[in-house]
Amino acid sequence: MNFFNTLTLVLLLVLVFMGLNWLYYYILGKRSATIIEEEEFREGMRKAQVIDVREKAEFDAGHILGARNIPYTVLDTSISAIRKDQPVYLYDRSKALSVRAANKLRKKGYKNIYILKDGYDSWTGKTKQKN
Repeated sequence: MNFFNTLTLVLLLVLVFMGLNWLYYYILGKRSATIIEEEEFREGMRKAQVIDVREKAEFDAGHILGARNIPYTVLDTSISAIRKDQPVYLYDRSKALSVRAANKLRKKGYKNIYILKDGYDSWTGKTKQKN
């Protein structure tokens, strides 16, 4: 096999892996939560627990007004702070951590879990920064 064939094979394997990874998170997200658009998120967030699952430094740099920070890395130890009788609205920078957090919550018996479709990066509503 020459260099070109080897490089093509490696690139093909990387693309297949990326596609399978995307598919895994897509299925996991559909199974664990309802993915909602920003407008629906904004309308329902007053009656829900809005949770930012990014790390504290990212949260302090800017977050959705009214959200509280429970980083994904400490979700297992902080899960008791999330009520089961109210909807849970999750978001992170894009959506990957929210899907993983929703899956953990679903396994613990939470039912009404919603994820902001395009994450904080696309949020146009009110935000807050910690000084």
